[in-house]
Amino acid sequence: AADLSCSLSFSMTGWSAIYKHSTGTGTVRCSNGQTLPVKIEAKGGGLTFGKSRIDNGTGRFAGVRSIRDVLGGYATGEANAAAGKAAKAQVVTKGPVSLALAGKGEGVELGISFGSFIISER
Repeated sequence: AADLSCSLSFSMTGWSAIYKHSTGTGTVRCSNGQTLPVKIEAKGGGLTFGKSRIDNGTGRFAGVRSIRDVLGGYATGEANAAAGKAAKAQVVTKGPVSLALAGKGEGVELGISFGSFIISER
């Protein structure tokens, strides 16, 4: 099967005080017409402090052959420094599947974090 073109639209809120935790919801849409409502959880550790909100976030998947390939845990790593309104971009990976994320939101965050970005069916 050929790779599908799939995208993610989402919103998330979160906090961090050494341990980072964000949750949200979204929808995955693929070029074959399939859609999948999802919940999102990002968690990890590191030297981070703050809170944040991302509205109208977007993502593009690569390496997807079935809409269900988007589900699961992705590895993450990032450096942060934001206050007030901010934009964020990040790429996360899970085996052959990668997800390029982008979003704008508000918050205060400073630090370095690592962990996982988990997509599950709603």
